[in-house]
Amino acid sequence: MNEGKIVIFSAPSGSGKSTIVNYLLTRNLGLEFSISATSRAPRGQEQNGVEYYFLSPDEFRNRIAKGDFIEHEEVYEGCFYGTLRSEIDRIWAKGHTIVFDVDVKGGVNLKKIFGEKALTLFIQPPSIDELRRRLVSRGTDSPEKIEQRLAKAGQELAYAPEFDQIIVNDDLAAAQAKAESLISSFIGK
Repeated sequence: MNEGKIVIFSAPSGSGKSTIVNYLLTRNLGLEFSISATSRAPRGQEQNGVEYYFLSPDEFRNRIAKGDFIEHEEVYEGCFYGTLRSEIDRIWAKGHTIVFDVDVKGGVNLKKIFGEKALTLFIQPPSIDELRRRLVSRGTDSPEKIEQRLAKAGQELAYAPEFDQIIVNDDLAAAQAKAESLISSFIGK
């Protein structure tokens, strides 16, 4: 029975985490993505209730005050990310294993909350230079934003040892296979 289990992915932006998560969601493992809430603006084709629940900074603060979040983090000033309690309840009611794609602090916080029910996976880029190349080729951020993300990546990499497993994404197919194997073992599939 996989009810009550969660899998947490964290990584610096551009590590390939979302690509790996999206692959795993197609693999018949009974996984369902937990949609995080954020106060940042949608990027590209992102839609409310699909990639994120988009809230204004004030709405986010009000929902924090009401206790609606299991965990939340102010990642940049006025830019919040968090996990709504209602999202956990929604997915577990279906008997699915919840997949989180969260920043490193969120990942560590969720592990503290869920303990043995949680498997934490850190997706690590092969190098900071490769991370820069990926962020530039993605074409979604300004040069200033890329530098901000790279500075943050250096701090995020320090959290890697706090995760159950580190997967270095230097070969996407191998990283996907390793993540799938770890999750299958964890949920008993």
